[in-house]
Amino acid sequence: MREGYVIKSAQSAASPEELRQIGRYTRREFSPEELYVFSVVLCDNEIDRDFERFTIPALHRLGELFLGKTGLFDHSMKSGDQTARIFSTHVETDPQKTTQAGEPYTRLVARAYLPKSEKNADLILELESGIKKEVSVGCAVGKSTCSVCGADKIKQACGHVKGRGYGGAGQKKICCTVLDEPADAYEWSFVAVPAQRAAGVIKAFGPKKEEKEAMVEIRKSLRAGEPVMLTAAQAEELEKQLERLEALAESGRQYRESVSKNVVRLCALGKAGIPAEVMGRAAQSMPLEDLLALEKALNQQAEGILPLRPQLMPEHPAADSGNDVFRI
Repeated sequence: MREGYVIKSAQSAASPEELRQIGRYTRREFSPEELYVFSVVLCDNEIDRDFERFTIPALHRLGELFLGKTGLFDHSMKSGDQTARIFSTHVETDPQKTTQAGEPYTRLVARAYLPKSEKNADLILELESGIKKEVSVGCAVGKSTCSVCGADKIKQACGHVKGRGYGGAGQKKICCTVLDEPADAYEWSFVAVPAQRAAGVIKAFGPKKEEKEAMVEIRKSLRAGEPVMLTAAQAEELEKQLERLEALAESGRQYRESVSKNVVRLCALGKAGIPAEVMGRAAQSMPLEDLLALEKALNQQAEGILPLRPQLMPEHPAADSGNDVFRI
């Protein structure tokens, strides 16, 4: 995952111009002593570990969309977890640094503020000490294209695999998804593991919901053949669900195998004249419901041929003592 991060700065008080910008979001005027301000890198144009990258125009558009957005913890979407608000953004380019895609390295930087209060004292200390540093953002884009062939992945899939190299020897370029035309910016969060190495971003499926609700929407989109963009949390939850389904499938496979073997055994016991291998193949191809019905019928037939007798059932009354005699 690529790290988004708070920029270390000696200045933690707002300038007069910044106070004016902050005033657009407050209900009263604040003095510099009442506010703590800091800078944070939101996202950049480098290829991330999900093999996705923003275009430079997308970064400029995101700069507009993130104005006024609040910071959260772990994308919780709870009002009680709101921490800071972005009041200005700007795009920086480092002409001395080149991305994997061959572009000048460019990043979106934001300035955020929070009131100095007893409640925020610990957070400010964590910001100052570098404990709270990594961030990620939730946003939606209108265009998602393959870097190799230019196919619009929102409309259709192509055969190129993200992360795989394409091109001749010595000229291979990593395939990635190019994100452009941002449609919305939801929020930015302090997280432990962001999605980008240098400017953490979570490409969200949509406005953050409770994970169970989000999974329902994701499954609907998958069934409809629509492309899906997942947050890190949604990807983790989807992976957990797949693991649970795999475990259930294995249990079902073992149960069916047990029923199939019992059907073959009962068939041999009933002397139906069907070779065991033939019955085995037939059992494997039957729906489980039919297989269980056959097992029940063969069980009843077997009881008629060889009545089942409890191990401790009395054989006959003792003539003299009146006590039951058991065979063990």
